[in-house]
Amino acid sequence: MRLPVALTIAGSDSGGGAGIQADIKTFYTLGVHGACVITSITSQNTREVMERYDLPVATVISQMEAVLGDMEVVAAKTGMLANAAIVRAVAEVLSEYGIERLVVDPVAISSSGRPLLDAGGLDAMAEALLPLALVFTPNLAEAAAFLDSEVEDAEGMRKAARRLKGLGPACVVVKGGHLGGGESLDIFFDGKEMVELKTARIPTADDHGTGCVFSAAIAARLARGEAPLAAVTGAKEDVGRALERSLHVGKGRGPVNPQPDNHTG
Repeated sequence: MRLPVALTIAGSDSGGGAGIQADIKTFYTLGVHGACVITSITSQNTREVMERYDLPVATVISQMEAVLGDMEVVAAKTGMLANAAIVRAVAEVLSEYGIERLVVDPVAISSSGRPLLDAGGLDAMAEALLPLALVFTPNLAEAAAFLDSEVEDAEGMRKAARRLKGLGPACVVVKGGHLGGGESLDIFFDGKEMVELKTARIPTADDHGTGCVFSAAIAARLARGEAPLAAVTGAKEDVGRALERSLHVGKGRGPVNPQPDNHTG
């Protein structure tokens, strides 16, 4: 049996709700074999990120070469890359192996407010990684950080999408989940078409890992051969289902659950 292979390059979440763990679960759910490269080991739970250990650049490169030198990786995604040196190394190896279906999720700050990318990481990402990206998925805070300008409403999201497209990615998805209201709005822009993607907001406090599941679902769908807009639209639906099935584990914000209903009993 052969499955398309997708690669996630991200941090490890010891609580199992986000990062590598969320990505692999999402790949599996969508019928894609998931390979992984760990960039950072975090000590975290449903309440906070308490500690992190960023792996040496050489170890990150070694993992990438082990996977890419052996498997036919159809699509890849990046999550937490931790620092500028890792960002640049990841970009170099992805370019060397010609990975074209790349999703970049610029994981910069944890939901508890702890920095997950160093001060030079955004610049390195803009310079080295975004020009390789097929789909770039910043949330409002991340879009604001790249543009040094607040993004506060739908019109601001549309303007941000145009400006972010200028940094090099083929497609941009500005995620508006933090806008509030009864609908969740994302803006997709590929340089020609601006599309508003709206779904009803799912009322739950257990939403840890939402961004990871979204970007992983896009990568999995790209690996299955879907076009970018179709992959993004499908991934938004995947996230909605994951929110509906979210898990209340631990004493804080539980994780979204991308696994199908028959996995939960």
